[in-house]
Amino acid sequence: MSNPVCDYTNDARIVSVEARTISIPLDQPTSFSTRQVFARDYTLVRVRTADGLEGIGFCYGGSRGGVLVTHAVRELFKQTLIGQSALRVEGLWQEMYQDSLLHGRAGSAMRALSILDVALWDRNARAAALPLSQYLGASAKEAVPAYASGGYYLEGKTPQMLGEELAGYVALGFKAVKMKVGRFSPKEEEARIKAARAAIGDDVLLMLDANNAWSDLPTALEYMKRFEPYQPYWIEEPFSPDDIENHAQLAKRTPVAVATGEIEAGRWRHQELLEKRAAMILQTDAAVCGGISEWRRIAAMAAGFGVTMCPHWFHDLHVHLVAATPNARFVEYFSDDLVLNFRRLVDTQLSFENGNLMAPTTPGLGFGFDEKAVERYALDSWA
Repeated sequence: MSNPVCDYTNDARIVSVEARTISIPLDQPTSFSTRQVFARDYTLVRVRTADGLEGIGFCYGGSRGGVLVTHAVRELFKQTLIGQSALRVEGLWQEMYQDSLLHGRAGSAMRALSILDVALWDRNARAAALPLSQYLGASAKEAVPAYASGGYYLEGKTPQMLGEELAGYVALGFKAVKMKVGRFSPKEEEARIKAARAAIGDDVLLMLDANNAWSDLPTALEYMKRFEPYQPYWIEEPFSPDDIENHAQLAKRTPVAVATGEIEAGRWRHQELLEKRAAMILQTDAAVCGGISEWRRIAAMAAGFGVTMCPHWFHDLHVHLVAATPNARFVEYFSDDLVLNFRRLVDTQLSFENGNLMAPTTPGLGFGFDEKAVERYALDSWA
């Protein structure tokens, strides 16, 4: 008589790992404080087990060079996973991490590790016939608070037009919105924020995203003195992610919460952010930091410091993590595909009500890739 535990483990044996590179042009080039984006690259992965179940993962690979992430999946991690049990998520994470040590403990290698880890969690949740949020031990109900992300720089976009855009999100029910800052002079940026606050009213949270705009503390303080009267909820990525000390110094000198961490990788760098009190809000991205496994470790560590998790991008993934994490508050949400055009690659969109995203009730992540869209934008084949 066969051992049912052994059979179950054998069913979870990984039989294939595939990756593919996607590049989607933006319909309209979009600007941040320091750069302009014309297209977005993504890497997609599929991990299949002996029982026929499949888990998926995905990440942003930059505005060019996304194939580096795909190569890391195929050439660095694939052979580590083949033949292993998908149930060994933590053990496989550690083995992949060891494989990555000589190739970079951040960037493309860590993004590849991250999306494979996501795919393993997705597969296991599907095997349990549970939504990922419930498989992770949901702490929230089905409604997860979200903020509407937008306010990008576009040619000819006036402060009034910016205000109208943000007011449109409020009209949809969102109680928190985010805009870009830092590209123009302090006076010009103040005019934009003033218009935004006037348009959305005093009761809506206004987040500001500088996208690494400033290189020194005096410059940041010059801008923040102009921003503070409009009561922003946070100032995001004021400096380079490597400039942790200036994040900490700014946090001491402004009443506005400092938020960062969206392109940070690994619990160790996050530990430095926490110990230096460089951020009261971590925007850790599970498709960047080391996957769901590492994101949960970081969130638990942040809870000990009284720090809130508000993950960056990919609401389709992060709605599950925010729903399952007591010290997580918001999911970042894009209402259209003009900036986060990954929306074009999935077959099911999240629904929202009164500024909340509704967590999927179907197994795993709750969506799959739209194969027609994948074929349209693919730079290579599944391999």
